[in-house]
Amino acid sequence: MFYLPLFHRLQGVPCLVVGGGQTALRKLRWLLRAGAQVRLIAPAVDADIQRLRDAGELVIERTAFYPEAITPDLRLVISATNAPQVSEAVFARAIRLGVLVNCVDRTELCTVIFPAIIDRFPILVAVSSMGQSPTLSRSVRGWIEVRLPQNLGRLAELAGRLRQQVKASLSSVDARKGFWDSVFASSAATKAMQGDLEGAITDAQQQLEQTEQSGQILLVGAGPGDPDLITLRGLRAIQSADVLMYDKLVHPALLEYARRDVELVDVGKQGPREEAGATGWGSNHGDGKAARPTGTKMQEVINQRMVGEALKGKKVVRLKGGDPFIFGRGGEELLEAAAHGFQVQVIPGITAGMAAASYAGIPLTHRHMSQSVRFLTGHRVAQAQNLEWAEWARDDQTLVIYMGLVSLANIQAHLLAAGRAETTPAVLIENASLPEQREIFAPLGELHQAVVSAGISGPSIIIVGEVVDIPRMGNAKA
Repeated sequence: MFYLPLFHRLQGVPCLVVGGGQTALRKLRWLLRAGAQVRLIAPAVDADIQRLRDAGELVIERTAFYPEAITPDLRLVISATNAPQVSEAVFARAIRLGVLVNCVDRTELCTVIFPAIIDRFPILVAVSSMGQSPTLSRSVRGWIEVRLPQNLGRLAELAGRLRQQVKASLSSVDARKGFWDSVFASSAATKAMQGDLEGAITDAQQQLEQTEQSGQILLVGAGPGDPDLITLRGLRAIQSADVLMYDKLVHPALLEYARRDVELVDVGKQGPREEAGATGWGSNHGDGKAARPTGTKMQEVINQRMVGEALKGKKVVRLKGGDPFIFGRGGEELLEAAAHGFQVQVIPGITAGMAAASYAGIPLTHRHMSQSVRFLTGHRVAQAQNLEWAEWARDDQTLVIYMGLVSLANIQAHLLAAGRAETTPAVLIENASLPEQREIFAPLGELHQAVVSAGISGPSIIIVGEVVDIPRMGNAKA
């Protein structure tokens, strides 16, 4: 059965609750929160209900239920008793008089049902399973609650203070919607939720001035792969984008959070194994199948597209795998945007090296084993001089090497030649943080052959150092 979700205004409206236990108390609290005029019928009542009555918040009639207690002037009747015959009598009388009725745990005796509610007043979110599984509804409520800041309701106060000003400045409904999407993903929202309403208003007003002049650019870290590792602020940015430019390693599930009218632009660079003959450059709006640029040229095309869309007044979200500023060329994009007068908002993400280590149970630093961490790329180590290899081969640090699969044999050979012991613990982690994550543990001297034997071909992180042995020492797994 399908139930239409509605929010009812019950201020001053007469309602009846049948039952005096904890179940009745839970329903009572929502009715009183809504300002309903409540009468309760039960032979005996819970102490907390009695305290509500003593405070003058409701009327109690200490008697067993009788059908005449339901009168036509009632808006809603709730049967919160475990006596089946009482709920059946309540339902029959309410239906006869055309009064809305809810019999707890008796879906067949309900014309309305209570959802699981997430309360961020004045923002309320209702979750319903149409009465089939209240437990599932509560679980879904929990999943949503962790994504909604506790002080989310303060954003409504910010919007209320600026509503008329925004309406006067932006005549288009679409423009106003875009502006508010932008504000709710900005520092103004953060300040409002932290209680600094005046600071939030100032930031939002400055943003309103910029909105009238040009678009926006946001650099957002999408995390290492698992879509659940996106930050709340990053998720809000995705939801507010006019143009969403995303990398190859961004999980497709994150794109589902974007608006239906968003322009999705795939700007994923090809790896060394994929660059030859790569095609498909463009967006989902018919940009064609021109050959995809590669390397530095590809980055130049990304920069031009990003700035060009912003100059049209659009909000551009550049969604980058991992963190924008860890081997993501986010700095180049920041400088390009700044050269055209844009103040870029940067939203960090969890970088793949840290996520790979955590999911494999490897602490990148550990007392008496590693006091420092070096983050490198396969390209960087391929260009390294002898002096650098000697520094990287120190045994008191951890090496984390991004994009090192293709050059693994060289990396291994150079580290050994520079003095790193063949027995040094090492691991290659493929598809970090995803369900298909694989970990190939081997001594440094045997790592390349172990990886070849395993047939590794996906995005990979290499970790070298004594800390790699800790998962097996403690049988740890993140």
